[in-house]
Amino acid sequence: MSIYPLNITVKAINRIKKLLVIKKNLQLKLRIYITGGGCSGFQYGFELEKFIKNDDIHIVTSGIEIIIDPISFQYLNGGEIDYIENLEGSKFIVINPNAQTTCGCGLSFSI
Repeated sequence: MSIYPLNITVKAINRIKKLLVIKKNLQLKLRIYITGGGCSGFQYGFELEKFIKNDDIHIVTSGIEIIIDPISFQYLNGGEIDYIENLEGSKFIVINPNAQTTCGCGLSFSI
C-alpha cells in the first residue's frame, strides 16, 4: 500500500522513467488531470510538464514526480495509476474507486 492517497504501480513508475529518458529530460513530471467529456462524463489526461503550479499536489516516489491539480485530485484520491500494454496498444490507466461507471476503453468515467 502506498503512503500517498494515490498508488502508482511499478509498471507505471518504470514507464514514466523510460519516457523521461526518451525525452532526454529527467526533470519532467507526469501531470495527471481530469477534464469534462468522454463517453462517461469525465476523462483522464496525462502529460509531461516541467513546472509545478502553486496549488498542485506533488508526489515524489521511486525517482519520479507526479503532479495533480486539486480539483482533479479529489476524483483520483484512493485510486491507482497503472500502465498496460496489450493488443489495443499501450497506455496509462486509472483504477478509480470513486468512479460509478467507466467506459469500455477505461479513459472516461462518471461519479
